Amino acid sequence: MSYSFPGLPGGIAPRPATLRASTRTTVICTAIVLAALGFVLFTLLRAPMKDDVAWLLWVARQWLKGQRLYIDIVEVNPPLIVWISAIPVLIGNAIGVSAKTVAVFLFAGSALWSSWLSARLLHGVAPAFQRVPVTFAVIACVMLLMPGVEFGQREHLLTIAVLPHLAILLRGLEGHGTGRGMKVGASIAAGLGVALKPRYLLCLAVVELLGWVRRGFRLRLSPFVAFGVAGLYALSILFFYPSFIDRAVPLAVTLYGGTDTGLADLMLESWRLLAGISVAALLTLLLPKDAPARTVMAVLTGFAVAATLAMFLDGKNWFYHRIPATTAVVLALLYWCAEAAMARRAANAHPSTAGDGRLRYAALMLVALVPLFIQVDKLGERLRDRLILAVEPELSTEVKLERLIRREKVRTYVAFSEWIGLGFPVVEDTGVTWASRFDSMWALRGELWRARMDGKPPAEWPMRLWVAQDFIRGCPDLVVVDRRRGAEDINYPTVLAQADAEFAEVWSRYRQIAVLDGLQVFRRDGEGCTTSPPVENNE
Repeated sequence: MSYSFPGLPGGIAPRPATLRASTRTTVICTAIVLAALGFVLFTLLRAPMKDDVAWLLWVARQWLKGQRLYIDIVEVNPPLIVWISAIPVLIGNAIGVSAKTVAVFLFAGSALWSSWLSARLLHGVAPAFQRVPVTFAVIACVMLLMPGVEFGQREHLLTIAVLPHLAILLRGLEGHGTGRGMKVGASIAAGLGVALKPRYLLCLAVVELLGWVRRGFRLRLSPFVAFGVAGLYALSILFFYPSFIDRAVPLAVTLYGGTDTGLADLMLESWRLLAGISVAALLTLLLPKDAPARTVMAVLTGFAVAATLAMFLDGKNWFYHRIPATTAVVLALLYWCAEAAMARRAANAHPSTAGDGRLRYAALMLVALVPLFIQVDKLGERLRDRLILAVEPELSTEVKLERLIRREKVRTYVAFSEWIGLGFPVVEDTGVTWASRFDSMWALRGELWRARMDGKPPAEWPMRLWVAQDFIRGCPDLVVVDRRRGAEDINYPTVLAQADAEFAEVWSRYRQIAVLDGLQVFRRDGEGCTTSPPVENNE
């Protein structure tokens, strides 16, 4: 009986020892991936859901109920992420499972599928990719663990979607063919992935340019499909969601800068990522010019550089904005270590150069491992904190709030805070009605920031009035006011009372009933908020 075995000529039966070693490797790699998957599922399902992801699930639910995006619900992201978030909501409704549970499994399954597909595509491209189970295990663990608490953010989904596209690019650069169907499918996924964050089209352009530098200019089908899909999506927004252009974009341009971080501070906070990119670029240049390893390192490092530039353009000091670049850097450094280990073994096979070879590759591997360890160490802190919350979820502020809401038999609720987590996942988990069109008070803070910048608030975005009117209309039973350190610079009730006399009268009916983790909790006395209907103002 003969086998066609990877790495061996077809028709030659591998030795039993080779089969046993291959089976053992597959089992070990599968066990590692299952362990990583189990850890992710345990921490995500047990601990409160990430606030941004929970908010988007809520937005998708309201959209499915007939609420109008960018009119009835204030959201500054293009609609694709809402459409994606609607999938777990629909599946959850159909099978009687929470949207959170479905979303976690869908996102984890997508990460595993992308990792497996990429590992298969990379097989044979470079020596370190000879064993598909090992390649899959490495990529899968990075894709599952690297996001940490930010699992399922747009940047994470973007990275999942783009990875097979990069693998196909590497295949082409090293002279390996790929079926047209696979190329088109991966390119469509990549186009939709970068459409989640349009700045990341820069990443696709940069890796394509690097391909031209490496192997000469040639037109490929994949980038045309990817950019075409992103372009069609942009046109669909213009046609189906003109309110995104008329409302969401001007709102974000005017007010979202209140959360910006200066470039110098952003670079300082991103020093781990910048150090990793610098080392990866140095190691790339040290590789032989025609080596496949140099192609792999160049593409991953180039993607990381472009993703970092996109992150700097966003101007936000938020960890999840670094996910695409950090993932590419970690994969590049892990790949280089694998190649260096193989080269060291090859050097050891020649006694005359074994000593020099061991010393050289040990030194270079140390150079690669230092920034890799720095990245993993920071990730370990985040995973540890999440594990603690998964083991003891009652320690989290969100769960404490949920218990208070249930105990007080609250029907409507709102939080005056920039932290989305005080609203979501709390609203989803308790079933209360959220008494605002905003996910948090970021827009109100943005109005105050713009007023300080320009000397007066923007007339077209009267956030104080809108928040006050939503409050009066929603008439929440329970209100949380964030007075923690870092949030005490804005006294939200005072700001709103000064902007709207009716809010001041309504707010006088609330009394403080608790202090929870630095949050003031107020309960409304009486049955209603107003006797006259509030003025509708969505302009």
